[in-house]
Amino acid sequence: MAPSLSPGDRLLVRYGAAPRPGDVVVARFPDGTVVVKRATDRRTTRAGAPGWWLLSDDPDAGVDSRHRGPVAAQDVLGVVRARLWPRPRRV
Repeated sequence: MAPSLSPGDRLLVRYGAAPRPGDVVVARFPDGTVVVKRATDRRTTRAGAPGWWLLSDDPDAGVDSRHRGPVAAQDVLGVVRARLWPRPRRV
């Protein structure tokens, strides 16, 4: 799958929104890194808490849940609603 976003894109994010499978989200990995990934499905973290499986649109680039495991639901900060720049469109 080709990446939906590129470095430098400006995004409209709805913080606190509940993600659905297929949404592009802003999340925080346990090490504090803030990332933009696609939420694919609900999972349970190693601690037993609800979480999300997050994947990169380009599987050959970046780090995602294949490397770090599920991300806790509380660490999914918001849902990307649109790309505002350089060419506005829904994500």
